[in-house]
Amino acid sequence: RLVESGGGSVQPGASLRLSCVGSGWRLAGFAIGWFRQAPGKEREGVSCISMSGDSAIYTDSVKGRFTISRDNAKNTVYLQMDSLKPEDTAVYYCAGRDNTGTYYYSCDNAQLGDFGTWGQGTQVTVSS
Repeated sequence: RLVESGGGSVQPGASLRLSCVGSGWRLAGFAIGWFRQAPGKEREGVSCISMSGDSAIYTDSVKGRFTISRDNAKNTVYLQMDSLKPEDTAVYYCAGRDNTGTYYYSCDNAQLGDFGTWGQGTQVTVSS
């Protein structure tokens, strides 16, 4: 499974770094996505990084503020979140793209259903 950490309550403009660790699961073998779900809203994709770490994609609302990275030797993926806004408030989840036979290593054309292994989530609250 995957285990997220690093969430918390911060003021607007602050930074947080989320971590996603593979616990008994080989995170290094898959593209990994970060998702978030705010109360009353659907889960949305935030970012995704390829298995090798050489490519990443971001949803428009976080471009220029969030950075995804990975350290496969540590079986860990990170999400650095800067210039946080109240609208970033949500539970953040990481997930592995292991529910698709062919494109497990890439973020290309990734859909929510492609991600089969999920963490329990970590709460991020941005409020003044």
